[in-house]
Amino acid sequence: MMPEGLTNEQLLQNISALLENARNKVVVAVNQTIVLTYFEVGRMIVEDDQHGESRAEYGKAVLKDLSLHLTKRFGKGFSQRNLEQMRQFYLSYSIPQTLSAESENINTIQQSSLIKFNLSWSHYLKLMRIKDPNERSFYEIESDKNNWSLRELQRQYDSALYTRLSLSKNKEEIFQLAEKGQIIEKPKDLIKDPYILEFLGLSEKPDYSENDHESELIDKLEHFLLELGNGFTFAGRQQRITFEEKHFYIDLVFYNRILKCFVLIDVKIGELRHQDIGQMQMYVNYYDREKRLEDENKTIGIILCQDKSEALVQYTLPENNEQIFASKYFTVLPSKEDFINILNSDNGKIS
Repeated sequence: MMPEGLTNEQLLQNISALLENARNKVVVAVNQTIVLTYFEVGRMIVEDDQHGESRAEYGKAVLKDLSLHLTKRFGKGFSQRNLEQMRQFYLSYSIPQTLSAESENINTIQQSSLIKFNLSWSHYLKLMRIKDPNERSFYEIESDKNNWSLRELQRQYDSALYTRLSLSKNKEEIFQLAEKGQIIEKPKDLIKDPYILEFLGLSEKPDYSENDHESELIDKLEHFLLELGNGFTFAGRQQRITFEEKHFYIDLVFYNRILKCFVLIDVKIGELRHQDIGQMQMYVNYYDREKRLEDENKTIGIILCQDKSEALVQYTLPENNEQIFASKYFTVLPSKEDFINILNSDNGKIS
């Protein structure tokens, strides 16, 4: 029964929301059905392949024959290459043999029902190309949790998100990344070092200022929020704070819903100076004392810089620092090999 006094516009909005929700559910259900079907096709091919006397030659002949018949009956989508990808999909995502040995009463079809596929087939085609199973699992979890499009998944992989997060963690924490994705429980969990800002397009300019950085970050806020990570909402730009008739301006202010705290960001050109750290400390102190509510956690400050001295950061900040962080940023996306070398040269430290 509709509420009394509902206007035509409200009725239209309610019905539209209902239909949009239903459409989204249908898309998800269709995607899951397609992916699970391809998984089963892959399983059947693998099991048949295992019974062939000459596995390589037998497999090629079977796939060629299957492709001809399936294409004739069902149309496009069953090329020999696609069938090989379904086969590889099963090999990449099937339950490990150790589990099968412990569960002798569970047949292969029942096993497949234990595996959930929440992403599109295109996502899994990308994920299958990631050789490290822990890294692959991380990107699958984060894609599902954050509703990443294929393009967003590709961008996060290209920017080595897993590598950036894992280098500052111990073995147990790295395993947790593969099992649960990125878990944010304390301020340090929010921080990346470096940040990748290639989406700004600043590398095409001969020179640029801190204001250029800031303006581009706002213009491409959706991309920047994706790079920042989970739980961020934009609160303001050039936020002025005033005391004793002196004005100071914080470049960017965000709020993190997971940690329930303000996150202040300053963007610096060139190498980080100790004055930059002191300025951020002042900003954080001001927000803690004047803006933070009783049920909110302490403010976090992040300084983005092109270069930094780890020693300068270490000795400028107090011991057991959990509020002020300095991270490098890149405006050009390095190759993955160069990226890993850069990260290793910094010993994976976050200060």
